[in-house]
Amino acid sequence: MKRRRVALAPILLVCAALGATTLHARVPQPKRAELGSSFVPRPQVARLTAAGFHTAMADFYWLQAVQIVGSALRPQDHGSILGRYVDVVTTVDPWVGHPYRFGAVWLTNSREDVELANELLLRSFEYHPNEWRNRFYLGFNLFYYLDEPEQAAHWLAEAATMEGSPPYLGALSARLRVGKGGLVVAERMLREMVANTDDPRRIAKYEQALDEVETEKRARRIDKAREEYKRRHGRDIERLEDLYRGPRAVVRRLPPELHDFEWVLSEDSGEIVSSYYGHRYRPTVHDRETREHIYGWSIEGEREKTQEGQGAEREGSGS
Repeated sequence: MKRRRVALAPILLVCAALGATTLHARVPQPKRAELGSSFVPRPQVARLTAAGFHTAMADFYWLQAVQIVGSALRPQDHGSILGRYVDVVTTVDPWVGHPYRFGAVWLTNSREDVELANELLLRSFEYHPNEWRNRFYLGFNLFYYLDEPEQAAHWLAEAATMEGSPPYLGALSARLRVGKGGLVVAERMLREMVANTDDPRRIAKYEQALDEVETEKRARRIDKAREEYKRRHGRDIERLEDLYRGPRAVVRRLPPELHDFEWVLSEDSGEIVSSYYGHRYRPTVHDRETREHIYGWSIEGEREKTQEGQGAEREGSGS
């Protein structure tokens, strides 16, 4: 009897192990983004513990960041944890290249996220002094998200001196320095971002912004007709048809709306707007509601980021 029990023991152990493995596989595993930023180590701690395996450790945390972007519908909503992963990657192995620009592309959910992306880009200059794209991305963030044209002009001017940079960067920098950024600079920068971004979701976002730029160009042509109407008749229009119908018309027709919608007078601002967007284009918008609509800067994402930050402070000593 004892021999039979001894013989059965290994079989029972194997069965138990298989059962545990099967059960574990059926238990839903939390996604990396759902674990929160408290599960990301502090960058300097990660660097110290790498112990000669800096490249391998950087690759491990880089994979975590890529998985978040690959599995999330709106990766920018996870800016806090994404930023911490990219910070770890570039601290453990600062000679990496793409992660710096990866951060610039995805850390756009709030002003704080953009500022972190800029810090990472600034860090990259020491290790990639001749990479013009990092300076361009910094200039783009400063102009497009933070409304700091003078600083943007500085970094665009530096990028323009580097091998491989587009020939028009110097001209964009000059326009920003004299306060003539506007649509021309926004359009050029957005097209460069499209050319240097592989992710189709970000490309779609930049192309959406390019559509808004083109819509704004057409709206400004109508603005000029409106000003001409005021000059001729001493009063403003009551409806858009006044511009092209009747004896007081100043143009034959309005430029077509890009999306086959209509041009309307905004009830809130009185501006001429596309009914597709309902607002005029602004390269930089700081109020939260418009920012969510135009740029996808998520109000809920900011709340999540705040909660993650508070959790990180509580768990920081254990990281």
